Amino acid sequence: MDKLKKMYMKTKSLLIVVLCVLSVIGCSAQKVKKGKADKNAVVENAQADKKPVVVEEEVPVITEECIMNVSLFQQSAKNKQYADAVEPWYAVYTTCPNANKAIYTRGADIVGWQIENAQTEEEKAQYKKTLMEMYDKRIKWFGDDPKYPTAYILGQKGLDYCKYYTEDDLKEPAYEWMKASVEGMGAQSSINVVKRYVELSYGIYKSNPDKYAEQYIADYQKASDVLNQIANDSTNKVAANAKEYKDNIDAFFAASGAADCDKLDELYAQTVRDNADNIDMLVKIMKLYNRVGCKESEVYFAAAELSHKLQPTAESAAGCAAMSAKKGDYKAAIDYYDEAAALAEDAADKANYLYNNAVYCYDNLKQFSRARDYARKSLDVKSDQGRCYLLIGLMYAGSKPYDDAVLNKTVFWAACDKFAKAKAVDPSVTEEANKLINSYSRYFPTTEEMFFNAASGLVKGKSFTVGGWIGESTICR
Repeated sequence: MDKLKKMYMKTKSLLIVVLCVLSVIGCSAQKVKKGKADKNAVVENAQADKKPVVVEEEVPVITEECIMNVSLFQQSAKNKQYADAVEPWYAVYTTCPNANKAIYTRGADIVGWQIENAQTEEEKAQYKKTLMEMYDKRIKWFGDDPKYPTAYILGQKGLDYCKYYTEDDLKEPAYEWMKASVEGMGAQSSINVVKRYVELSYGIYKSNPDKYAEQYIADYQKASDVLNQIANDSTNKVAANAKEYKDNIDAFFAASGAADCDKLDELYAQTVRDNADNIDMLVKIMKLYNRVGCKESEVYFAAAELSHKLQPTAESAAGCAAMSAKKGDYKAAIDYYDEAAALAEDAADKANYLYNNAVYCYDNLKQFSRARDYARKSLDVKSDQGRCYLLIGLMYAGSKPYDDAVLNKTVFWAACDKFAKAKAVDPSVTEEANKLINSYSRYFPTTEEMFFNAASGLVKGKSFTVGGWIGESTICR
């Protein structure tokens, strides 16, 4: 009975295959016939319009055997049984490469296993070639996938090239693929692709700094912008990783030599002049100068001034503020930083602009009350800034709101309160805060001085309001 059943199943399968073949032949015949008629029409029209003839490539037929083999290699690859996956995978890959995306997602693992287990260098080279061709074939059949389009595939191809073509020092083919990937995917880029893209660009730059400096700078900017977008997307699971890597490439770029201010001026002085009406280019240049700390450059100032006239932004206003400060026009600088703070979308930038105004009012204009107002506004935006409390403390310590010498010593209580607050909210300023506390606590009123001024409210352990513009309560000690 079992034998008959097997014969029946075998006969049934054979009939199905025959019917499929006949059906395919019939369809193909119709295609050829229709194709000839269409082709003649196309040729005639092309000759009339003088346009090239385009003949579409026939799509491979996805047979039952293809479907079965897809299932076989997927299961084996999933279990990392790559030796069992090779044969059914190769059958599908060569006969019906359009059957399923798994041919390529699992195929990368399968061919990678073949590379690592190759017996000879010739065999390994052939497998590596197959792997690269596999990505090209994936682009051909699945390059229009909405989630993993051609740009994404090129990034993965670049990663595998870097992994297996270790003998290629510069890996320029991978660089080109990853560049296209980052440009195409934008904020949807794989962080690994963005990382490798910048690393390869740096390697190419180091091979010939004079030739590739501008290219490396442009690549760094592109990668930095993409990582910024990812890092600022709270819904992205890798936002934290993107921020960490952005900090790394910023530091690396600053130390690369390409970020030298004189070098940047040499590269971008003419670019600024040529793009006086190009707001996008001017903003990009300003951001680059800002990142690497070259905000004292005349090229940066020129870009900021031109940009501010075209379309005022926080970045352009900040650039004009820095330019004004360099010229000694601190009133204008404060006005520009006010404008920058009003336009800023990023809290850290806004807080920084307001802090800069606090410093100018204190250091340059000696307007302590106004300086404190700016420091407080900065703290309202970002409360963990120890620097703001240190600045307020220094202003208090430098004040003399009374005609009485002993009462003037009360400012040091208020000052040390701010120094203590600074290290409480921002551990990074602890060392500086402690030095200031040790320095100014020596000038506290003595026990004897407090005794003779008890009538003025100087009683140990009691609250005391420091007068004048300070107007802050503290504890007598």
